Amino acid sequence: MKKQPIVLLLGKLPPPFMGPAIATEILLRSALRDRFRLVHLDTRAHRSLTSMGNWSIRKAFRTLSIYLRMKWLLLRHRPDVVIIPISQSTLGFFKDSLYLWIAKAFFRKVIFHLRGSNFRTWYAASGTINKAYVRWVLRRIQGVIVQGEKLRPIFEGLVPSEIIHVVPNGADYPMIPSPVDHDPLTVLYLANLQPSKGIRDVLDAVALLVDQGLQGFRLEVVGSWRNAETQRTCQDFVQQHHLPVRFHPAASGNEKYRFLQGADVFVFTPRDPEGHPWVIVEAQAAGLPVIATDRGAIAEAVADGVNGYIVEAASPRQLAERLKVVLTDKEMRMRMGRAARNTYEEKYTEAAMVENMSAAILKTLNYKRV
Repeated sequence: MKKQPIVLLLGKLPPPFMGPAIATEILLRSALRDRFRLVHLDTRAHRSLTSMGNWSIRKAFRTLSIYLRMKWLLLRHRPDVVIIPISQSTLGFFKDSLYLWIAKAFFRKVIFHLRGSNFRTWYAASGTINKAYVRWVLRRIQGVIVQGEKLRPIFEGLVPSEIIHVVPNGADYPMIPSPVDHDPLTVLYLANLQPSKGIRDVLDAVALLVDQGLQGFRLEVVGSWRNAETQRTCQDFVQQHHLPVRFHPAASGNEKYRFLQGADVFVFTPRDPEGHPWVIVEAQAAGLPVIATDRGAIAEAVADGVNGYIVEAASPRQLAERLKVVLTDKEMRMRMGRAARNTYEEKYTEAAMVENMSAAILKTLNYKRV
């Protein structure tokens, strides 16, 4: 029997429930393990959103222990390839590059995995020394993964084009799209609740719809607050304007699926760069029209006017206009929902993700660059 290639996969696991952590968990449980022997290194140095970005001696020792554990896993399993998620900030990239140097000390092939779209912007704004270090690091990898075709240019000129691989998010969900409207019509916003994710833009759009006299709908907001000030400001705004909005804690598993299946429209309007957000995949799996901003690879999943709408970032008025169209036109809403589900089934299932990831790994294993 032919030996399965061994893959050392680095990445955080939930909690907290953020895109990269969810992605790692799904990959480890997916059919990818039928094609490769997966070994995992949990790189999580914090357990909550509030602790992110805060330095402590405990976190420093925990980070050091992760590097030491990686050396032990390399010695024990001798993987054929190592997949390393990379950050899009100076300190984050430096910390992640240490994983590369450990892997190269054992002469392992390395794939960098970018879950975002801000890498090139950060690189362009970096100083001369930092740019030189980034180029030096990138010359020593054998592959890089991005989450959409439109994200390939991020690494153009930095690595050979043939080692840039596209692997959108994908997973299987136990959701059956609802064939009927809910009463009241339900708009769902599901994300970490912070200004960069557009939560205030969504609330402002709802306020505009209420001012226009639109009735018979409700916004369900599901997620964790990133800071107390944002929470207070948003909740006070809803109370002062008597908006049809309900706030819920972050949900996962069956509870999250219940919110998705209980919705009629999904909105996700980040202001900052994104990769290929899991919430878009989940919403399309639930057969929901999606209204979103053009960030990262979102516009590859959301075809404007077909399975949802693309709106400008930080534009509550345009969001309100599109929401009004979808909420008041049942035929369009149902048609877009079916198209969203078709998009999911064609592009973003677990099988599609496994096929893309497998191709990236196999091409890297056969790549001669050292």
